[in-house]
Amino acid sequence: QLQLAATGGGLVQPGGSLTLSCQGSGFNLDRTGYPIAWYRRAPGKDYQTISCISGSDDFTYYADSVKGRMTTSRGDAGNTVYLQMNNLKPEDTGAYYCVPHNLCGEFGPGARIWSSWGQGTQVTVSS
Repeated sequence: QLQLAATGGGLVQPGGSLTLSCQGSGFNLDRTGYPIAWYRRAPGKDYQTISCISGSDDFTYYADSVKGRMTTSRGDAGNTVYLQMNNLKPEDTGAYYCVPHNLCGEFGPGARIWSSWGQGTQVTVSS
């Protein structure tokens, strides 16, 4: 089953930084050209869209709650998508997932390519 794996989470103090990575599990993400969206699932809450990046021109979208603090980008080799998170807040705590979509536009990600959430990574922001 094709899925994406998010890694790089951890425990960080408020104001700290983390960089999450997203790679294909068993396949080369770059060859798909999929736009990739990042989601967060906080304890007891639903999945929240954090950001997305297009597959071709690297257009990016960010939720208002993370604008100016988080940046998503593709690695030089194209097989990894990153989420750089700065000035982290306790409300950023949750499991983070990366998911492929058919597009990333000004209103966020479009339809999901597949239903699996894949491997997430836990981010905990606490003093």
